[in-house]
Amino acid sequence: MEMVNNRKLPVGIQDFEDLRTTGYLYVDKTAYIYRMATTGKPYFLARPRRFGKSLLLSTLKAYFLGKKELFDGLAIAGLEKEWTAYPVFHLDMNVTGYLNLDSLYTALNFNLKLLEEEWGKDDDEKDPAIRFQTLIRRAYVQTGRKVVILIDEYDKPLLGTMDDLTVNDDMRKVLKGFYGVLKSADAYLRFVSLTGVTKFSQVSVFSDLNHLSDISFDNEYAGICGISETELLQYFQPEINTLANELGTSYNRICSDLKQRYDGYHFSKQSEGMYNPFSLLKTFSIKELRDYWFQTGTPTFLVQMLKKMQFDIPSMEKDVKCPARAITEYRVGGSDPVPLLYQSGYLTIKDYDAKRETYILGFPNNEVKYGFLYELLPAFMPKTNVMSEFYAGTFVDDLQDGNVESFMIRLKAFFAGIPYSLNNKTEKHYQTVFYLLFKLMGQFVEVEPQSAVGRADAIVKTDDTVYAFEFKLTGNGTAEDALKQIGEKGYLIPFTAGKRRLVKIGAEFSKKTRGLSRYLIEG
Repeated sequence: MEMVNNRKLPVGIQDFEDLRTTGYLYVDKTAYIYRMATTGKPYFLARPRRFGKSLLLSTLKAYFLGKKELFDGLAIAGLEKEWTAYPVFHLDMNVTGYLNLDSLYTALNFNLKLLEEEWGKDDDEKDPAIRFQTLIRRAYVQTGRKVVILIDEYDKPLLGTMDDLTVNDDMRKVLKGFYGVLKSADAYLRFVSLTGVTKFSQVSVFSDLNHLSDISFDNEYAGICGISETELLQYFQPEINTLANELGTSYNRICSDLKQRYDGYHFSKQSEGMYNPFSLLKTFSIKELRDYWFQTGTPTFLVQMLKKMQFDIPSMEKDVKCPARAITEYRVGGSDPVPLLYQSGYLTIKDYDAKRETYILGFPNNEVKYGFLYELLPAFMPKTNVMSEFYAGTFVDDLQDGNVESFMIRLKAFFAGIPYSLNNKTEKHYQTVFYLLFKLMGQFVEVEPQSAVGRADAIVKTDDTVYAFEFKLTGNGTAEDALKQIGEKGYLIPFTAGKRRLVKIGAEFSKKTRGLSRYLIEG
């Protein structure tokens, strides 16, 4: 009889006490907690959304409140001996959406009122920064112990207003004064930790607190959020086996699929790859491989920023370079989106060039790659009938069925759907759309668009056929020239030893309309 796995998985659970008292599975991160608490005071940690930052702060809260019983059986139980209880201020900046300055004051007031209910208030105090500072001193006086400050999603107001720089600047000024309290009240503070997605360089918490320890790139803390492969195999054996049985495949194949889809985040130069915890837990809970993290939303301003700057989209695959000094923080209104792409989780560290002190970045995994490319495509083909019905799988269906003519007709219609006013801007725009289309097809078959010198514009491999595509822009060659190039350059030679059918497609794009005007098929 098959064993049923009914373990409680903490999908969306961000409260450590709730998790521990109601029997949820917990991946033990408490050794990191002890290290933070005993080796430093003010910390900052940046991680992508839905990566476990809130649970981390909740765990720190339980620890500093001295709730020893919640940590039975965990690593920290053998490390901590005193379990001193401190006054803890836990501020959650994710309590509302941010549309204007009033919404920021609403969030600050909400957090401060909760603290004032516990520690008292002075009705004459109106300014959030003054109220915050007075609360810290009041808690210190009442308890005789220094205060612990935990601020979750400190940057949410700034991220939420990136598309309105005037409002963003107003919020930054308010937050500068509010977070600046952490410097002036330092004598009353036992421990401080802020989490967020992005390190904004203009917010005073980073300029004023010059002793603030940013552990976002620290190899010792690279695994503090997320799930490593070691942890996956240690904690989730029953879930892996259940998923394999549910999908009718092998244990090894499921491990490979999970790795390709959700693994690959690196938060330091030498760190082990980390799995996205939200997507991993959702997969085990629902028992289906889907793009769960990406479905929770992509900031439209990021997509529009890349389009406006004519960013080299193909480079996002594995060859985005960013100086070490630039990747750690983001300056609002700056011209380089790469630090924000990294900190938001759309790019991750692939390598490090020590000589040039430069990080090499790329997509962490297939969930992020295909999800982000799918978000980008409408920006290059906005509000067209083609985009309203677009699905890369329909193109793949034609090739898998061996119906090249239908594929080319569909491709012609696809490019014809791009408004002339848009696609007439630059040849690079057409090349980007071409790249996005063929890369999205790669979810279903093996595709290599424009990946190396000496290779066709695109090689598409199905079970029984290999297609070589070569495209020419009118004035630079014809469809006949494209076919000839495929043969002369030997693009299909690596595949001649197999039994698959080899097909050459030479196509010609009109320089005038940026549309597919002619094509020839051979094979």
